[in-house]
Amino acid sequence: MPVLTQCPVILHSVIKNNDKAGDTMKRAMFGLVLGLFSLANASERLPIVDMHMHAAPADSQGPPPLAMCTPMPSPVWDPARPFVETFMGHMKQPSCDDPVWSPETDEEVLAQTVEIMERRNVVGVLSGTPERVSEWMDAAPGRFLPGLGFQIGGNREYSPELIAEMHADGRLAVLAEVTNQYAGIEPDDERMEPYWALAEELDLPVGIHIGTGPPGVIYLGSSEYRARMHSALTLEEVLVRHPKLRVYIMHAGYPMLDDLLALLFAHPQVYVEVGVIVYVTPRPEFYRFLRGITDAGYGKRVMFGSDQMVWPGTIERSIQVIEDAPFLSEEQKRDILYNNAARFLRFSEEDIARHHGM
Repeated sequence: MPVLTQCPVILHSVIKNNDKAGDTMKRAMFGLVLGLFSLANASERLPIVDMHMHAAPADSQGPPPLAMCTPMPSPVWDPARPFVETFMGHMKQPSCDDPVWSPETDEEVLAQTVEIMERRNVVGVLSGTPERVSEWMDAAPGRFLPGLGFQIGGNREYSPELIAEMHADGRLAVLAEVTNQYAGIEPDDERMEPYWALAEELDLPVGIHIGTGPPGVIYLGSSEYRARMHSALTLEEVLVRHPKLRVYIMHAGYPMLDDLLALLFAHPQVYVEVGVIVYVTPRPEFYRFLRGITDAGYGKRVMFGSDQMVWPGTIERSIQVIEDAPFLSEEQKRDILYNNAARFLRFSEEDIARHHGM
């Protein structure tokens, strides 16, 4: 049990048995510790918005259980064997002492995710198929905002008409995650134009993957993926054509910091979130990147994201990285963990009050 949770009981016992303590001193000391106790517990329950979550089946990343090291070691590959064998070897036989292991069933993925969200008071933007997102929302009312896993081509491309219908029905709050980068499709590809136009018309926020995927992703099946597409500047022509678009860059264009800063300077409407890079990169490197953004003056446009997939435990580890950041003030931490997302998503006063009371 944490020391602060024991303090009121311990102090009460000490004072009760100390005949020399005056009544005034007793009340003052007890009140002080009760205040500290309440403050500590309140800080644990302050709301958090996770802008990057997935309603994913347990086997979506490979046969479970799979280990996730935080940070993830960079694989060293000998092309004499398929890269997938090297990559999955790290997932089955992790080199770290405390990996996060993925649950083995869909039900466990959901249950563990919701348990952490309730304990840490997290509200999440949930990506996935419409059916699976609906199932997760029904399982945890009030914890999720409905998103949509989207990619041009294949079974994750949905028509503009269907997206408009889902939005009108309240089944779509954020078009995220748009994962076209894995297919080598840049944000200003002409096939995306109807979707950008629709999102601007509907005032529908969009979260687009621009930045890192799994190490060696090109050799894991995404043969069209290209590292140059990590640049946030690939989004610029879209922003010029659609100036009222609400968009946030998932993975924050990592590691191309200068490109990101140039875009943020030129386009003040753009936000970023730090999903996956917050826990897969070593802390000194992630802190260097995050500090580059905040030191440049863009701390009000950084949002928290975990990129929770099939490792629910990464949610809490991601939160801890932000809470431990030595260069962030308490105000900056709250901005990243909640306030910036509340502004970007235009939460009402009632929404904010409800989140603080959950």
